[in-house]
Amino acid sequence: MKRLVPVLFAVAAVINLIPWVGVVSATQLESLYSIPISDPNLEIVMRHRAVSIGLVGATLAVAVFRPGLRTVAALLGLTSMGAYALVVGLVGEPNAALTRVLHVDLVGLTALAAGFGLDRRLAP
Repeated sequence: MKRLVPVLFAVAAVINLIPWVGVVSATQLESLYSIPISDPNLEIVMRHRAVSIGLVGATLAVAVFRPGLRTVAALLGLTSMGAYALVVGLVGEPNAALTRVLHVDLVGLTALAAGFGLDRRLAP
């Protein structure tokens, strides 16, 4: 069971690292989210979002190898993915790509919650 914790954190890390490709260009963002990024202001916000989510993913990735960081990493990841799910629920009617992001985030939330819960349970 103890070996499962890093695997679950790694799943959440990968899910949060995927959007990091959006930092590179608006084209990458359009590909990820199926929304046109024609306004420079929207591009700024979306590229910043990619950096922020990537930092959550990087923190989760480090926590795979550094158990002392798992609580902070889990709280960041659970808050980030949970907030996205909440916003989708409040606003509603996301496009297919954003619905796919929601489903992937729900997988990440589940993996991270299970990993964090198991980590807490196994802690001395």
